[in-house]
Amino acid sequence: MSRKWLEKETPIWVERGIVTREQADQLLSMYETKNHAVGLLPILGSILVGLGILSFIAANWQDIPQLVRLAMIVLLMIGFYAGGELALRRGHDKLGIALISLGVVSFGGGIVLIGQMFHLVAYNAGTFILWACAGMVATFIYRSRYLYLLSLLLFDIAQWYSVAEFDSFSYTAFALLAAGLGFYGWKRRHPLLIWCFSFSVTVQALMWAIASDVPFLWMFIPAMALYVLGDWLKDERHGGYALQTAPLAAAFIFAVFLVMIGHERGAVDDGWLLASPLYYFGALLLLFAVSLAGKLRNGRASSAFEWILLAPFVYLPSGVDVLYLLALFFFSLYVLWRGYAEEWRFKINFGTVLFICSTMVAYGKLTWDFMDKSLFFILGGCILIGLSWFLNRRKKRFFDDTKEGNGHV
Repeated sequence: MSRKWLEKETPIWVERGIVTREQADQLLSMYETKNHAVGLLPILGSILVGLGILSFIAANWQDIPQLVRLAMIVLLMIGFYAGGELALRRGHDKLGIALISLGVVSFGGGIVLIGQMFHLVAYNAGTFILWACAGMVATFIYRSRYLYLLSLLLFDIAQWYSVAEFDSFSYTAFALLAAGLGFYGWKRRHPLLIWCFSFSVTVQALMWAIASDVPFLWMFIPAMALYVLGDWLKDERHGGYALQTAPLAAAFIFAVFLVMIGHERGAVDDGWLLASPLYYFGALLLLFAVSLAGKLRNGRASSAFEWILLAPFVYLPSGVDVLYLLALFFFSLYVLWRGYAEEWRFKINFGTVLFICSTMVAYGKLTWDFMDKSLFFILGGCILIGLSWFLNRRKKRFFDDTKEGNGHV
């Protein structure tokens, strides 16, 4: 419950005699007015200051004596951490976290610059992993969402560096990400944190498939393992679906890709894409069975339909694009239906975006080759605007009707 929602609802309660004006004022007084825009200023400022410091030092690094360089790095890092701690103790939470984040940035930048100063050679992504671990430790100490997101980003950068520079997947970085930040997200049960964690794991699953030189489809096994974990969480709205959204979005994008390229079995070398059917189907069926057990345990059996995106149509000799296009439509309509059935605004918005994307993919697939390009874009824009208007109107009417129904109960 938020103050903004109370400010909108309490006049209706007073009018209907549910509460008195004094009681409404007491309810509002329990929720402080929060100026989120002003609260974000220290965070944005810390990002700009961090970038400015790093760029300035990098530009003038060679002209600074080594001893002065080392002193600058240490003093800068200590100064930011001390300043952040002092600000937090005085009640300036946003400013304090911003300074702590600058301390984390200074720590990582200092490691990199010291390595350059003494010509240290890196044989793995250990430097960036250590940097990410510093962010993770700060996250646990200060329990900050901003530091959590910064740590996720640092682990993703560490993994990308390992794959790009050394052509190897860092299982150490992945294990620390999963164990450390995964545990933190699970304890906090904040949907945004869980969604960002799920997104990072899905991206790292993609990097694993690329670095390990395995067929692309294998990336969906670790990604869908995360989806399965979400099925065993009891509260779908506070963790379960947030954990599942990124793997489902990855499967959706993959289906869109196959629809657009019109993949046909045997037309090109499928070695980069197709995994061995015996092992891949076995792993997929095992995950589906565990997922279904979790859904049945928590009374969400109908959501097993979401697995339609993982149906291995790509192994068929023909008609792959048509089947995946149908899967896109069925999945998006299912998400919309469940959103309205559960009166869950997030699912309605998610389903709306998916349905519009599916419609535009079908439109592009069916008309691009023969329609005049000017007419193609004009008509496509009209369809997009019309669909957006209709679905948003339907959503607004639904929530208005729901609100009126609740008011008469």
